[in-house]
Amino acid sequence: MKKRFIAALTLLVCNQVLATQVLATERTPQPAPERVYFSGMSDELAADALLVSLINKNYLAKKVGPNKVGVQLGDHQFVLQPSLNPEGIDRILASRFYAVSPKLVGTQELMVLIGTLNHKLNFAKFTLREEGKVIQVQGAATFVDTLELEELRRFLIWIDDALLRVGQALPNTTEQLIKPIPVMPMN
Repeated sequence: MKKRFIAALTLLVCNQVLATQVLATERTPQPAPERVYFSGMSDELAADALLVSLINKNYLAKKVGPNKVGVQLGDHQFVLQPSLNPEGIDRILASRFYAVSPKLVGTQELMVLIGTLNHKLNFAKFTLREEGKVIQVQGAATFVDTLELEELRRFLIWIDDALLRVGQALPNTTEQLIKPIPVMPMN
């Protein structure tokens, strides 16, 4: 009888300590996760998980398509699109979009510029969209099942820096002919 009483008292004390720890944990702000686990998700669910993780890390982010997330990094915006492969390497496609001035749409100069950029650079693919009115710049970061948010941030900075260098190498008049397109409101 005495052993049962001691066992019951011990269990009661342990439960009280555990309950106190749980309450303390609930009241203490928890750090946002540093990684996103995509295992077994569709591209759409992965976009939702990425959005929540970015918002929890205080990024300005918004869903801009069924499987696309817009994110602000510094002064620039990217569209992130998870592309998951259950049998291999997953990737996040990161795109920036630029409006092309009507003066440049359909010109030989624009075609040569895009062809030259794709031939000489390997950090991203440059593609004309919407009948040559939009330039899409797209890079891809690869991973398997788990994406480190810090690696994603560094990847976007790397693309951003590379695009800055491309812009610096182009003639000064190019700034008036090719302008970034926002993918989400800057509120």
